[in-house]
Amino acid sequence: MKKQSTEIRQEQIKQAVLDIIYKDGLKNLSTRNLSKQIGMSEGAIFRHFTSKQDIILSIIKDVRQDFIGPLEIIANSDEMPEARLKSLLCFTIQYLMENKGITMLMFSEASHNNDADLKQTLLQIFNSQKSLVSKIIQDGITQGIWNNNISVENIAMLYMGIPVSLNIELILNGGNLQAENFCQNMLQLLLKILEK
Repeated sequence: MKKQSTEIRQEQIKQAVLDIIYKDGLKNLSTRNLSKQIGMSEGAIFRHFTSKQDIILSIIKDVRQDFIGPLEIIANSDEMPEARLKSLLCFTIQYLMENKGITMLMFSEASHNNDADLKQTLLQIFNSQKSLVSKIIQDGITQGIWNNNISVENIAMLYMGIPVSLNIELILNGGNLQAENFCQNMLQLLLKILEK
């Protein structure tokens, strides 16, 4: 059997953590279940990460890089606000569908362990998303495309509920959901609220 690089093994471990959380819940995330999932001894797991918390922090670092980074690029692009809103929304949905369990992991872990650093990091991720959505909405209002009587803050908060709805849909439908349809439906709802 070919030995995998540390980076590949770390990615496998992180993906297995998300899979276990999504399929079996956070309560079933143990090093024993993790080692079974990826076919690696418990000791080998801890050669790649110092602790379970280290794995979780690494996943959250990935969220900042692989999720928030692209959202910033979308929100700050020169595209029209409607196109940016659609791109932001569809990217969010696609990311969460490809990384099932990420939302449950982050919020469950922060509240369960009452970890102040983790809560602070999650707050930063949440506020970054909300700020990027607000920027797009404000740009649309400034350009005269959308209704200037709406509260940007309220629409941004409404938008932040979409990932929660997505997670509920995924859990209740066994992971079966058409990302494009979900994105289009949510976009149409937002545009209806924003229209002049």
